[in-house]
Amino acid sequence: MAKVTLYTRVDCHLCEVAHAALLRVRAERPFELCEIDLDREASAEKRAAYDHEVPVVELDERKIMKYEVEEARLMRLLALAEP
Repeated sequence: MAKVTLYTRVDCHLCEVAHAALLRVRAERPFELCEIDLDREASAEKRAAYDHEVPVVELDERKIMKYEVEEARLMRLLALAEP
């Protein structure tokens, strides 16, 4: 199963919108969802890389989106990620 990671921040409206989009996609095409608070739980490397880009979405540890979730694109990428 594919793993999708959402890097977020507290009180981030775009992060809430992205999370809702991920839940809609997951209802149609299941995947493991991990949400990480960039300021409290992320590594220093991730904080430096994503500091000005939240929300950020990774698919199997590869950055695929920032700022917003394009649901149709995520569905295509998940299909490609299946074994």
